Amino acid sequence: MIQFWCRLFLICFALGLTGKVGAQQPSVIFTDARRLTLTGKAWNSQPFYHRLDTAAYPAIPANVKRLATNSAGLAISFKTNSTRILAKWCTSSHAPSGNMTGIAYEGMDLYIQRDNRWQYAGVASPKSHTCSEATIVEHMASGDKTCLLFLPTYDETLSLEIGIDSGASISPADNPFKKNILIYGSSITQGASASRPGLAYPARLSRETGYNFINLGFSGSGKMEPEVADMIAPLAMDAYILDCLPNPSPAEILARMSNLIHTIRRFHPQVPIIVIQTVAREKGTFDQQVAAVVALKDLYSNQEIKKLQEQDKHLYLIRADGLLGHDQEGTTDGIHPNDLGFDRMLQTIRPAILSILSRYGI
Repeated sequence: MIQFWCRLFLICFALGLTGKVGAQQPSVIFTDARRLTLTGKAWNSQPFYHRLDTAAYPAIPANVKRLATNSAGLAISFKTNSTRILAKWCTSSHAPSGNMTGIAYEGMDLYIQRDNRWQYAGVASPKSHTCSEATIVEHMASGDKTCLLFLPTYDETLSLEIGIDSGASISPADNPFKKNILIYGSSITQGASASRPGLAYPARLSRETGYNFINLGFSGSGKMEPEVADMIAPLAMDAYILDCLPNPSPAEILARMSNLIHTIRRFHPQVPIIVIQTVAREKGTFDQQVAAVVALKDLYSNQEIKKLQEQDKHLYLIRADGLLGHDQEGTTDGIHPNDLGFDRMLQTIRPAILSILSRYGI
C-alpha cells in the first residue's frame, strides 16, 4: 500500500511538473545583430561580418581574401533581461571540414557575465549548411544579463538575428575588452580545431585577460607575404603577436620574416612584437619528414629572431617546446590543437604575453 501511494505521488508530481514546463511560453521577437555591438574587428569596415574589407586590399593573396570573410574571433555584445536567447542565422553553403565540429565551423556559442567572469551558457548548433534557427539557452532567471555571442570560426556569416521573449528588452552592450592586440597567424590562430568558437585561443585570451585580442588567423595562408605585412602594419595596435610560423616553408621564413618585422616597425617603433614558435606537430612523432621540417622552421626562425633582436629590444620570442604537452594527446589530427591542446598552450603563452605587455603599461 505504501508503495502504491508513493508511486501515485510521483506520477502526480510528474504531471504537475510537465504542465508547468509545457506551459505556453511568450512569443519570440528577433533583433538584427547589426543593431548591437560587434567586437573583435580590426577595421570598422563593411561587410559587417567580414574581418576586413578585401576590396580595399586588392594585392593580398586570394586565399587570404577568402578567409577574411570568415567571422573568426568576432562576437556580438549585448544586454537583455530575457529568460531565453535564440538565434536565426545564415552562412555560406560550405560544409564543415573533417577536423572541425559543425558548431565551431558554422555555429556559435554564448557567454554570459556572472561573478565578474564570462561563463559558457549554450550553443547555436547549425541545422543545415546555410540557414538555421536554434534556442541557445532557456529557463533562465529573470534580470539583466550581459552577453557575448561568438560567431562562426570558419564560415562566412551572412546574416544574424538574436531572439528574446516578446516582453523582454535587448540593447547594445559596451565592448568589454580594452586595448588592441593583433594576432596574425595560421589555422591554429583562426581556431582549428577548437570544438566551438569561444574556445579558439584568441577568444579565450580576450575573456580571461580583458584585452581585445583580434583574430587575424588565415588557415594555411599565414605566410608573411609582403602585401599582408603592408596591410596589418599601419593598424592602430598596442601590440602584435605573430603566430604564423606553421604556414610558411623554411625558405619563406628566411625570405619574409625580417620584412614583416621591419614593416611593422616603420609604423610602430616601440610596440611589443611577440613571435610564437611553431608548435611541435604530433604528426611528427613517427613521420620523420614532418619532424625534420618543423625542426628546420624552428632553426631558421630562431636564427632570424636572434639577428633582429640585436637591433630591436621590443621583439620577443615564445618558444613552443611542450606547448601542447608531451603525451601526444593535444591535437585533433596531429597538427591542430584540440580543446586540451589549446588549454595547455594557454597555460604557457598567457602568462608570457601578460608579462611582456605589463612592461609597456598594458
